Amino acid sequence: MKYCSIASGSNGNCYYLAKGEDAILIDIGINTKHVEIRMARLGIDPASIKAIFITHEHTDHIRGLSVFSKRYQIPVYITPGSYEGSRLHMPEHLIHLIPPNAQVHIGKLKVMGIPKFHDAKEPCSFVVTDGKVNVSIMTDLGRGCDNVKHVIQHSDVLLLESNFDEQLLENGRYSYFLKNRIRSGWGHISNTTALELFLENRKPRLKHLILGHLSGENNTVELVNELFRPHCDEIVFSIATRYEETEMFEIDEHKQIKVVSVAKHVQTTLVYSETIIYTSSM
Repeated sequence: MKYCSIASGSNGNCYYLAKGEDAILIDIGINTKHVEIRMARLGIDPASIKAIFITHEHTDHIRGLSVFSKRYQIPVYITPGSYEGSRLHMPEHLIHLIPPNAQVHIGKLKVMGIPKFHDAKEPCSFVVTDGKVNVSIMTDLGRGCDNVKHVIQHSDVLLLESNFDEQLLENGRYSYFLKNRIRSGWGHISNTTALELFLENRKPRLKHLILGHLSGENNTVELVNELFRPHCDEIVFSIATRYEETEMFEIDEHKQIKVVSVAKHVQTTLVYSETIIYTSSM
């Protein structure tokens, strides 16, 4: 399976997964122009996408959905609550309403919905599998519920939210209401909570940890790296950001991971054992 982050952060999220000719997106929270630019840098043909799966209706997950889906006539899989909350009016033939725990087959891929706690109408995360490898996209987690723990325990590749640093949030400029919304158990998880979930539930099968959905206001790549890197000596570790796409990774049936495509403007800047952090040369 191939996978990458096209965008990850509180201002926009989009993730690509593929098996052979079967390719999907999870969320499309940046505008279509930027999706197309980032795909082009990785050699992805937008017309090759077979389906788009939406986790929930917040703008940073659906901003580019309507234009992209209609331009390339790509079906959208979304829960009824998320579709209602999105206030989008999509062509009927492109919308497929699914329950939060749906299992949808897209060619060789099976996409499994994972219900979760988040302040949206009917949110879910997704695990994508080819029957041998599980790639899990777990962001916008109000808390580490049993579903989240179960997914971590059965992931070969895990993209996990690490949204905010507690001190930056507490001392930052956000309103008291917004701070409480973020840390209420229905918003997002902190760096510390993400680390606890990772350490308590990781299994030997986990080969690649990607931290994502970092807050632009209340987190930094440096803080996340410093916290997690000492615990990732035996796995590939990377941080997905809002500013650029990651490299395209591939994991084979033997659970070996390699980089198969590198965006022209991205350079690898830090390597610690098998720990890799990707940053921009721009």
